[in-house]
Amino acid sequence: MSEENGFDALVPAAIAQRAETVGIRKAQTPTFQLFVLSILAGAFIAMGAVFATTVSAGTSGALPYGVTRFLMGLAFCLGLTLVVLAGAELFTGNNLIIMAWANKKITTGALLRNWGIVYLGNFVGSIATALLMIASKQYAFGAGAVGKVALGTAVAKVNLGFGQAIALGIFCNALVCLAVWLCYGAHSTVDKIVAIILPITAFVAAGFEHSVANMYYIPFGLFLKALDPAFVATTEVATDSLTWGSFLLKNLLPVTIGNIIGGAFLVVIVYWSVYLKDRH
Repeated sequence: MSEENGFDALVPAAIAQRAETVGIRKAQTPTFQLFVLSILAGAFIAMGAVFATTVSAGTSGALPYGVTRFLMGLAFCLGLTLVVLAGAELFTGNNLIIMAWANKKITTGALLRNWGIVYLGNFVGSIATALLMIASKQYAFGAGAVGKVALGTAVAKVNLGFGQAIALGIFCNALVCLAVWLCYGAHSTVDKIVAIILPITAFVAAGFEHSVANMYYIPFGLFLKALDPAFVATTEVATDSLTWGSFLLKNLLPVTIGNIIGGAFLVVIVYWSVYLKDRH
């Protein structure tokens, strides 16, 4: 096995070069294609959140906290697996485009264009999935346990401190970007799935904050609160703090800031400085 490339996976230096190439391609993706793929990514991550919520429903007191979180993390891996293998554009993963930007292969405008379109598309896909899930009344399954967990999750997220949400967002996207980074080095479907499992399970189990996942989790709670108050009353979850303002300003804003710091700077800029900074 050579130093440049392994027989079954790219070594880190080669992954950095691939990340740069992929970043250039992503920055040049036509707007319509980019937006549609972003909507899909929002829906895919939302489905991972639905899976994780369902898995954790009714486990309070039945399993140790860590075991429940571990199972939730495994279930949530569905989201990034669909993004990577089925093909979609995810804002947090697209923080890796910084590799091409740092090497001056794309402009700041091209970078921000990609992030802006993808962020908006992810939001649309997540919100649409939340509305469809409300219509399905899946939250009433398990004698209402699914809905109770969903509400509790949304309320907990909007009650994080601003600095706390940034810090949790930093850790989250460092792991998400490392998962995508490992996928860049993989050659097969199985390789990519295995590369995704541990980083994504870790961030969910540890309670870190993912902006796109929260585009589903919190609006779902908001829609449930507004559209089925009778069900909400049965859960005995206090939802006074759950508002659109608290969602946008107390969670989504700081978590997005943290995600950018964790992914773009703690992962990408570090690897760029090691492998590509002095290449030219």
